[in-house]
Amino acid sequence: MTPALAPLTPNEAIALFTRTRARSDALAAPLSPEDTMLQSMEDASPVKWHLAHTTWFFEEFILKPRVPDYRSPDDRFAFLFNSYYTQAGPRHARNKRGLVSRPGGQAVRDYRAHVEDSLATLLMQRREDGDEIAGLVELGCHHEMQHQELLVTDLLHGLSFNPLLPVYKEPEPLEVTAGTELRFDSHEGGLVEIGHDGAGFAYDCEGPRHKTFLSPYEIANRPVTNRDWIGFIEDGGYGDARHWLMEGLAAAQREDWQHPLYWWQQDGTWWTFTLRGPQPVALEAPVVHVSYYEADAFARWAGARLPTEAEHELAFRDRPIAGNLMGDGDDIGMLRPMPGAGVWGDVWEWTASDFAPYPGFRPPEGALGEYNGKFMVNQRVLRGGSCATPREQMRATYRTFFYPHQRWQMMGLRLARDVA
Repeated sequence: MTPALAPLTPNEAIALFTRTRARSDALAAPLSPEDTMLQSMEDASPVKWHLAHTTWFFEEFILKPRVPDYRSPDDRFAFLFNSYYTQAGPRHARNKRGLVSRPGGQAVRDYRAHVEDSLATLLMQRREDGDEIAGLVELGCHHEMQHQELLVTDLLHGLSFNPLLPVYKEPEPLEVTAGTELRFDSHEGGLVEIGHDGAGFAYDCEGPRHKTFLSPYEIANRPVTNRDWIGFIEDGGYGDARHWLMEGLAAAQREDWQHPLYWWQQDGTWWTFTLRGPQPVALEAPVVHVSYYEADAFARWAGARLPTEAEHELAFRDRPIAGNLMGDGDDIGMLRPMPGAGVWGDVWEWTASDFAPYPGFRPPEGALGEYNGKFMVNQRVLRGGSCATPREQMRATYRTFFYPHQRWQMMGLRLARDVA
């Protein structure tokens, strides 16, 4: 997959690489060796695997093809830490990553250091393919940023099964804030352009930029809050088949969904498990950990619908990228949705759009072409980023995607309506 960007200079690529790798190390720093081995379901991976896989990515797609005398610390790592790149060779079963106790944590840290040193040496060489290498390093860094988000959400899911309700990040009291009144802002629609314009980094699935037609619509000024969601629960929304897609109702009944993931009720108060341990549900914060099916049902119950990704992009693409996103170093961020949420950060917002190729999309040749294109079926697009999305990665055209039944990511919603 070729990133759409003006190539970084070697110094810029080294700086980005250093920041990105340091953020992964900071996220893993509070964890015990046992924590890094947790794999609570097939969709989630252990922290140790994330740290190793993101290292393998740089090794496989940059060092091995371009440094003839490069040697991996262990050739078996290519089998253990490949994820889904079939053209890159065989791989260990995804649902058994948590059983790989060896190599141990120190061996993975040594592997990271070995690749970091080798890549830094490569970037400082004056080579004819230097621009291409810098572009691949930028892609690898954005790939690692995606895994940083997965690292913390996978960890949260694993810790949630511990009856001791352990804390990853120390709790901090939330400021008492008044709720933001729900308002719908109108947009004329018409023939509009969406997709990445080629300035700066983007994944291949964010382009080509193209025209699409939108009817006039309205979109909410804020995400749906926990207070809103409790109203849905108390009105029997989970049991009212009128609001649900058939597949969604079947999933809700099969999984016994009665509330968002990680919620429970205690002494008449709703609580939730977070990366900061058990917390009372913050009523004015965006609801999080709900599936597409739940989001769609809520929207119907509220007399609205979910926006399309084109509607979302048109409405908010001129808003500066600022909000409750993952930071750097010791300032990783809140890692939980906060009251007063805006557009960027807090929760990914489900859209009504399938994750499908834009007109004219062509995946690149080779294993990197498998990055996005092979997933363009049966998944839905989310927009806006979350409290676990690195700030450096966010842009208005960024499309993430998940299956409609999944809930463990920082997933919420924003309402939209047709204009009569």
